Amino acid sequence: MQSKNTVCLWFDGDAEAAANFYAQTFPDSAVGAVHRAPGDYPSGKQGDVLTVEFTVAGIPCVGLNGGPAFKHSEAFSFQIATDDQAETDRLWNAIVGNGGQESECGWCKDRWGLSWQISPRVLLDGFADPDPAVAKRVFEAMMTMRKIDVAAIEAARRGPA
Repeated sequence: MQSKNTVCLWFDGDAEAAANFYAQTFPDSAVGAVHRAPGDYPSGKQGDVLTVEFTVAGIPCVGLNGGPAFKHSEAFSFQIATDDQAETDRLWNAIVGNGGQESECGWCKDRWGLSWQISPRVLLDGFADPDPAVAKRVFEAMMTMRKIDVAAIEAARRGPA
């Protein structure tokens, strides 16, 4: 059964490869139906993969092989909450090591141009700390990072010794 709300992501012919990568990388992810074009279309021919249904971390998506007209931007991203440094490293390294690129403050981009926020829960909890001094220390520590360093965030949250 198809979800009432599905994120549609535009790809230039490689939606199936992206869906397979996401399914292999993120927990609670899978590839569903692959639909082939019933006729020729501007970016492909009859029989080419047109759409791929998949789930990323529990979020239903469809990849549309719509061609090169539209590109992904940082205006849309997946935010993945991680439980520890090992999970943060695994996901970050999977994305960056598969043709992606690092950015700042826990952000990276995959080889298809989709942005990801790999956000350890300790970071998110630090931002929400009721003590504004704690939230500020956590924020300032994050601002110096690319991939989030959980130990450094925990130290910032504790404050000076």
